[in-house]
Amino acid sequence: MASVYHINKGVGKPIVFKGLKAQYIAYLAVGLVLLLIGFAVMYICGVPVYLVLPIVFGLGALLIFSVFRLSHRFGQHGLMKYLAKRGLPGYIKFRSRRMFTGLKFREGYGRGA
Repeated sequence: MASVYHINKGVGKPIVFKGLKAQYIAYLAVGLVLLLIGFAVMYICGVPVYLVLPIVFGLGALLIFSVFRLSHRFGQHGLMKYLAKRGLPGYIKFRSRRMFTGLKFREGYGRGA
């Protein structure tokens, strides 16, 4: 009897949920959990519910809007690439040549190779 193997055709694809790609699903989930904790803390502290609810709903709408906007603007890895590029310096300043004058060159590399 021959074995039947099922091929998963979505192995290399990112996870997508309702238009959110990859890590943005986690960002939204963490944000919603933090909003729930914030609601509980404000409610326990005695802040009136008619003040707590608009704050939580407003921050929740802002969170959802901003996460969807980031997901559509940058895609799966674009936000990490954007943040990494912002972290690069515009130029490097050297005050002396001492670091370069003591370098040793191996055979086959560098000078005249």
